[in-house]
Amino acid sequence: MWDAQFEDILRGFLPFIEPDEELGADASLRDLGLDSLGTVELLALLEGTYGVRFVDDALTMETFATPATLWKTLTQMT
Repeated sequence: MWDAQFEDILRGFLPFIEPDEELGADASLRDLGLDSLGTVELLALLEGTYGVRFVDDALTMETFATPATLWKTLTQMT
């Protein structure tokens, strides 16, 4: 799974999930409220927090589809 910091950051961009609701690995981030502006802001925050740079090939809709795909991509950047 992912670390608590990742989930805290991600939840800040998901207005349609309750604080006590479980964030499933395969949950649709778009359905939970992640929009295009949020995606850009999330990307910048993740890069700064984890000290990584997402490569161009990772900047796809699929990368930001679910928490699991985003975490997998993030950990591959480290």
